[in-house]
Amino acid sequence: MSPTPAAGAPLPPPQPEPPPQPEPQPLPLPAAGPLAALDPGRCKCGLVRCDPARQQVLAALILEPEQAFAQLRAWQAEGAVAGVVLGDGTGSRHWRQRLAPLLPVQLVDERRTTLEARQRYWQLFPPRGWRRLLPEGLRQPPRPWDDVVAQLLLERHLGQPLTRLPSLPPAAF
Repeated sequence: MSPTPAAGAPLPPPQPEPPPQPEPQPLPLPAAGPLAALDPGRCKCGLVRCDPARQQVLAALILEPEQAFAQLRAWQAEGAVAGVVLGDGTGSRHWRQRLAPLLPVQLVDERRTTLEARQRYWQLFPPRGWRRLLPEGLRQPPRPWDDVVAQLLLERHLGQPLTRLPSLPPAAF
């Protein structure tokens, strides 16, 4: 039992709170090897994976968040990715905490990627039929383009554009 101070006796000084623990520093992305990029979202996520030389997109997907996490885990288990580039927008903190035990994660500025991805979509998949007659600013891709946003995030990190395999179909959600 701890002694109680007598009436009128001064109270002991409060104990200082311990300093906050800094967040663990993420591992840097490796300088070589294949990378994945994730455009996180609440309902759907864009996910791409590049080749070990970091020149070409090998996989481009639009998945629900749990499916995207499962795909990243599968790629990690296969040795198909060495790290993840993650957009710093919606839900990035949650994704970073979740991915950090598996792979090195690098946050990338996600500003203006939606608009840039719409333009990049038409570069990757030139318009056909009546869409090619529309001015570029009025064209809307016929499907979600979250995979193209993920590709842009990876290209921003690498500082160079990536090609897509001609046989790689457009992702669908």
